[in-house]
Amino acid sequence: MKQKKIVGLLLIFVLTSIFLSACGGRNQTKSFMREEVNLSYIQRVAVLPFENLGGGAGPAQRTREITMTQLLASGLFDVVDKGRVDSTLRTEAIDANAPIDAPTLRRLGQRLDVQGFILGSVEQVSDARTGGAVYPEISLTLRLVDAESGSVLWQSSGRGSGYSLADRLFGFAPKNSFQVTLDTVSRMLATIR
Repeated sequence: MKQKKIVGLLLIFVLTSIFLSACGGRNQTKSFMREEVNLSYIQRVAVLPFENLGGGAGPAQRTREITMTQLLASGLFDVVDKGRVDSTLRTEAIDANAPIDAPTLRRLGQRLDVQGFILGSVEQVSDARTGGAVYPEISLTLRLVDAESGSVLWQSSGRGSGYSLADRLFGFAPKNSFQVTLDTVSRMLATIR
């Protein structure tokens, strides 16, 4: 009898785990890595201002800051200070919201002493509703571009959500927009090999 109870509980646990993992489709990441390139030559990067395709400058600025922190924390690359990057863009009269061509990237790379650039765009930042719960969602794209050639070495698109079925079932508060952005950026950067 005791053995049947343990097997029953184990079965419930396994089925619940499968169900909860199947409901995790709100957080997604898709990445590209150029296969013929070894990224070990990239020691230092500059994170350029992010595009905000979802309206307003706040989410793009916040996501840029979080990306810089996560790059440093991961040890992937050394990162040039944001103030120095922005000052150099102003000095060079480069519009941070306009596409940058390869010769301009090469010149910026030399001025900032970097081998690569991290560029990004925030496609969506919104609050979604499920039942009575409100939770944040973000969609963004990050890419690593070679400073010399201007070619894309790595790119990742990700979607993050504060929604969790487990949180809903057990009455926990959803993740806030900062935590969702942090988790999404971390998950995306983890795809750089």
